[in-house]
Amino acid sequence: MRLDVFTQIPHAFGWLTEQRPLATVLGGELELRLVNYRDTTPLRAGQVDDSPYGGGAGMVLRVDVVAAALEALYGDDPPARVVALTPQGRQLDQALVEELAAEPAVTLLSSRFEGFDERIVEHLCTDAISVGPYVLSGGELPAMLVIDAIARRLPGALSEGSGESESFSADLDGGIEYPHFTRPAEFRGWAVPDVLLSGDHGRIDTWRHDQSRARTARLALLS
Repeated sequence: MRLDVFTQIPHAFGWLTEQRPLATVLGGELELRLVNYRDTTPLRAGQVDDSPYGGGAGMVLRVDVVAAALEALYGDDPPARVVALTPQGRQLDQALVEELAAEPAVTLLSSRFEGFDERIVEHLCTDAISVGPYVLSGGELPAMLVIDAIARRLPGALSEGSGESESFSADLDGGIEYPHFTRPAEFRGWAVPDVLLSGDHGRIDTWRHDQSRARTARLALLS
């Protein structure tokens, strides 16, 4: 799989490439390319954004800058999935991660400050994705979330079986994770549930399934 990330600050992704699971699949299952808008901008002095028509606070990433960057890398043949990372997009969930991870190539567009010229999302992208109902200072952190989530689904990223159990949990229970316990079996009077110590994998799977559903129900009541 190939992931291309368009950004104004490609060095922000340096630490991510050194960490698992991304570092595990780089150069094998995953090719990650970081593209700086400033390298191909048609504007002077590396400019990539501008104040919006009609006024308003902040600067907006220009449509001609993004078009130039995409054309410089892809010519007339962009990937099937070009994603704008924006709070107005489709909510990122495990089903969407699985969908993206199945693609041979995905392009992620990040912006800074007030976001994209709307024509970028409407005409240059196939998707708009949000990582939550809040506003950040830029799209780099959302891009990292998407990259990490996709990398976990690629062969060899995780120990055998762990990715499958995550997918199972997501399919049945809306992606709510069940509680985890490790050694010691008792600490300060806080004991690991007996079922997890039983060695009965059928009972354990049922318990985990029930715990995940219970968490989903609790969150629904709070929302």
